[in-house]
Amino acid sequence: MMRLAAFAVTSALATAVAGPLPPLPLGGLLMKAPDRLSITMADTGNRQLDREYRLECDPAGGDHPQREQACARLDQLAAEGRDPFAPVSKRQICTMQHGGPATALITGTWRGRKVDATFRRTDGCEISRWDELEPLLPSGRS
Repeated sequence: MMRLAAFAVTSALATAVAGPLPPLPLGGLLMKAPDRLSITMADTGNRQLDREYRLECDPAGGDHPQREQACARLDQLAAEGRDPFAPVSKRQICTMQHGGPATALITGTWRGRKVDATFRRTDGCEISRWDELEPLLPSGRS
């Protein structure tokens, strides 16, 4: 028991002399989640496009045919302070034009947040929203 008490006193004195320990580097422990998206295309009019793509950014990876350009486009929109997955505002006035039956569902994570967004080409606003994400979304023009 005396040895334990002596050890505790010695340890306390050594800590006081050495000073506080530097903070632990958390960079390796709390790494950000990688950007991983799944893009499911349907009804594009091109059977080769109607499938699911995987995209990873930082570094670019997956089977998306233009992964580097798609990640660069997402980075560009983020640098402009824009949310590429935000829906069209219900207050937005949109032209009544039809851009074809193509749809795209994007799910996954981007910049640490969950993504679950659907894209269609049903009116002028939705067509613009889709076009802004090219080449992330392969062209859905019919």
